[in-house]
Amino acid sequence: MSRLEISTPDKAQLVVEGLYKDLERRIESSPPGLCPVDISRAFLELCHAQTCGKCVPCRIGLGQLKNLITDVLDGKATLKTLDLMEDLALSIMDSADCAIGYEAAHMVYKGLIGYREDYEEHIRQGRCTCTFHQPVPCVSLCPAKVDIPGYIALVGEGRYADAVRLIRKDNPFPTTCGYICEHPCEARCRRNMVDDSINIRGLKRVAADFSGKVPPPKCAKSTGKKVAVVGGGPGGLSSAYFLQLMGHQVTVYEMLPKLGGMLRYGIPNYRLPKEQLDKDIEAILETGVEVKHGLRIGEDITVQSLREQYDAVLITIGASTDKKLGIDGEQSEGVLSAVKFLRDVGNGNPTDLTGQEVAVIGGGNVSMDAVRTAVRLGAKKVSIVYRRRVADMTALPEEIEGAVAEGIEVQTLKSPSRIVTDENGHVQGLYVTPQMISKIKDGRASVRPTGEEDQFIPCTTLIVAIGQDIEFQHFEEAGVPVQRGRIMSEKNAGFENIPGVFAGGDCATGPASVIKAIAAAKVVAANIDEYLGFHHIISADVEIPEPRLDDRTPCGRVNMTEREVCKRIHDFDGVEICMAEQEAKQEASRCLRCDHFGFGIFKGGRETLW
Repeated sequence: MSRLEISTPDKAQLVVEGLYKDLERRIESSPPGLCPVDISRAFLELCHAQTCGKCVPCRIGLGQLKNLITDVLDGKATLKTLDLMEDLALSIMDSADCAIGYEAAHMVYKGLIGYREDYEEHIRQGRCTCTFHQPVPCVSLCPAKVDIPGYIALVGEGRYADAVRLIRKDNPFPTTCGYICEHPCEARCRRNMVDDSINIRGLKRVAADFSGKVPPPKCAKSTGKKVAVVGGGPGGLSSAYFLQLMGHQVTVYEMLPKLGGMLRYGIPNYRLPKEQLDKDIEAILETGVEVKHGLRIGEDITVQSLREQYDAVLITIGASTDKKLGIDGEQSEGVLSAVKFLRDVGNGNPTDLTGQEVAVIGGGNVSMDAVRTAVRLGAKKVSIVYRRRVADMTALPEEIEGAVAEGIEVQTLKSPSRIVTDENGHVQGLYVTPQMISKIKDGRASVRPTGEEDQFIPCTTLIVAIGQDIEFQHFEEAGVPVQRGRIMSEKNAGFENIPGVFAGGDCATGPASVIKAIAAAKVVAANIDEYLGFHHIISADVEIPEPRLDDRTPCGRVNMTEREVCKRIHDFDGVEICMAEQEAKQEASRCLRCDHFGFGIFKGGRETLW
């Protein structure tokens, strides 16, 4: 008889592990708009089931908290119940033996503070204040509210031009976003419950690549109103497009030789080929938008002069200046700002980095663009210097993976302390202070020095990519409210004491993604239209295919492929390869058509007008 046996998971444990995986996928795909009180009760019940039962706070306290939340949901509670819940949660947090208890109670306590009005509404009205304004998960998470299930269905049927028309109802940059959108829509795709999210961005690119030239819709009858847009980036051009469709004559003022803003002068060609960007811009200009190049606000034109010439003025300047490190040696020769470095490349005047050692400070998408561009400009060695961990970088994971694949060295937990120069004042290297991860603040781990000696990183070119600011001085002088380098507009994008002037995009919100700039442009365009005395409607007369009724069996996600690293690092041609038509149709067939099934069938599922 053996004394010991090799332990293996029994069947029950394997099934439970599978249930945990299913639960993980369900949580990942839970749509925005769920009742937070009901969600708290469900999570609390799960936590209560995980307790060992050894200590009273977990065994009894969590059960009582669950009962109290159930009373709130059943309409049996009073406002005093909330005070009792708060006291009980604090007591459990202070007395539970382990994290299972005190973290569960802390979750309830945070809810009582963060969404107390939802608890109170259940008590007073017997219902939740939470409403499904847009029940389709992917649409609700798209800042511009693009009809995602609609254009996926159109791609599935090979109606690519119609898909582009549908996208343009809310987003005049379908080609551009097919290449570089951060695709927040995929985060809560309900397909996650089955296998994996739909490749929504990839299908948008398929629509744009396969559709050929799609003319813009016809403009409404001319209103006789004139609108000036300051800034020819994605926000300004999107606003101009929608306002022109509404019948207003729009003139865009752009200080640079070509339109596109940071899309043209900040995003490298290997990510967004400029001929693809030009397709979107040409379609916008075909609506009748006029452009005046080479005019800088505050020097060649002023807000005051534009107010005299136009019925409304929109400020949509981008964040085109860099933030400073604030360390010794920052003004040395060879220290470049990432924005200027990338703009010079976009202007066809790149810095020669042949044989040089390059270090880039920062962990965002701009820093990834800078390091990958440096490789293509012939740098011998390229490093990212970041004061936190890779997990804390704000860059998209695929951008980080692409940089590492191209040979970029990632040096984390190193905070720049001073820049060293040679006798000619040219940068020789960078001293960094080793950091260690520390307490989590506002959901993000902070860092602090380890106490070790500073380390030296040699480099002959140093690129700073730690954030961007706007050029706000002229607007401040013109009476436009500015605070901490941002234009402080109202929620409607206007100003209380400056009628006819509006602001949107990066200058009002700080640096953001392209799709967020487009979303802001929709709001601004609609509000300028109302200010001018109109109420135009934007629509797309595209018939959406009926949803299929067959089973959606599990199927792998089609991801975009990329050119070989050994070839792509020597040029600025596009890196990503579009799906084949057969791949696109398979990927489109995975869509669960939440615009029809689930809540979509009750709520209509689709906003056809805005």
